[in-house]
Amino acid sequence: MIANRRLARPIASGTVPSRPPPSFNKLLAALPPTDYLRILPSLRDIPIKFKQVLQKQGEKVSNVYFPSSCVCSIVNVMQDGRMVEVATVGNEGMIGITAFLGGDLPPGETFVQVPVPDGASQVMSVAAFRAEVDRHGPFHDVMNRYAQALTAMIMQSTACNGLHSVEERCARWLLMTHDRVGLDEFQLTQEFLAIMLGVRRPSVTIVMGALHKAGVIDYGRRMTRVVNRKGLEAMSCECYGVVKGHFDRLLPQSR
Repeated sequence: MIANRRLARPIASGTVPSRPPPSFNKLLAALPPTDYLRILPSLRDIPIKFKQVLQKQGEKVSNVYFPSSCVCSIVNVMQDGRMVEVATVGNEGMIGITAFLGGDLPPGETFVQVPVPDGASQVMSVAAFRAEVDRHGPFHDVMNRYAQALTAMIMQSTACNGLHSVEERCARWLLMTHDRVGLDEFQLTQEFLAIMLGVRRPSVTIVMGALHKAGVIDYGRRMTRVVNRKGLEAMSCECYGVVKGHFDRLLPQSR
């Protein structure tokens, strides 16, 4: 698969292009050109690194993020330091839905779990984000649909964690990551995968070994490669297709 490309740099002040530069975040790419051009001066590109914390649980949100080429995990952190994933976000979404819903404090912590080479995100201040949302135009509509899709994903994931096997859930998570990074091979540690699945590392070793034996993935200490996408889909539970269907139904197509 083709790797995501770098984002275009924001337009210099006073420049009025005939066409907006591309965004590889699907929410921004779905905006009408005039709306995207209007918010472009409020967006800036930042590099994304492995384990980078974008929002901390309980700390006031100052920025929202529109990833283009990485997978971010939203986790709840317990008092004893243990973490469990509640949602994942890639180039189909944004980090900071709390700002859209009117809050200031995120209920979870968000960090970069799966980076790609030259990974990037566009970032926007909460003030600029809310000013655009308050226009109640296409930007507001896209964010509203995304909030619905994210809620549906969290609900489906809750049911999945309670009803489906670790192997099925792992296959689902790998499929979602494969979709988001746009690469067959991506960086993934068993430590983080254990957090995402809510199991101990020995369980992850067993499950990844089973998927490898089935011929759907190759994996090493830090890297995982999808070698048989159809086979991986067959080993996943129904939740992958259900969640994908929610996003396909609720989010508009790119311009």
